[in-house]
Amino acid sequence: MSRNLPKSNTPIEVGLTGGIAAGKSLAAEIFKVLSVPVFNADTEAKTILETSAEVRRAIIERFGEKAYSGNLPNRPFLADRVFKDESSRKDLNAIVHPAVGRTYAEWVKVQSAVYVIKEAAITFETGMYKQMDRMILVIAPEEVRLSRAVKRDGSDREKIENRMRAQWSDEKKIPLSDFLIHNDGQTALIPQVLKIHKNILSSV
Repeated sequence: MSRNLPKSNTPIEVGLTGGIAAGKSLAAEIFKVLSVPVFNADTEAKTILETSAEVRRAIIERFGEKAYSGNLPNRPFLADRVFKDESSRKDLNAIVHPAVGRTYAEWVKVQSAVYVIKEAAITFETGMYKQMDRMILVIAPEEVRLSRAVKRDGSDREKIENRMRAQWSDEKKIPLSDFLIHNDGQTALIPQVLKIHKNILSSV
């Protein structure tokens, strides 16, 4: 997918995403070894949920007092709501993601690397991909992802499948991506990441 390059005095902004248990975090770790700064939007979102009084007030107003226990979010309660109901999911994203976006924008300003990576689970679903200069999508067969997620999270298949249905399919995301990383358990990841890394550096 063709995109415009950023101004020369700012890093190229690269989005890194993938479905549940596709392996985007593993790919992110390889980029870090190559000294590429990585901003984990999902981790930042969790921090904001726990520390932002403004976000806490907005969530309680929308989802009720059960959404928090003291200053800590009631994650099982919120997860149950948002993975079953698209309207609730959109409302939660509308509260949390702008706050994450502001933190990310400030983070980018202090980076001196040629390019940076914004790692996030729902980059396409939120429209965030439109703000990126490049997009990397990590893909894996659905059954492989299900098996990994069940083993990793200790959750049952039905809950994992509900979470998967809440995300776009790979078929919908692939045409919007500039690079694909195949993490099927058989294809080596490091050569794929190195190829993408060289490609981005050579585009400057």
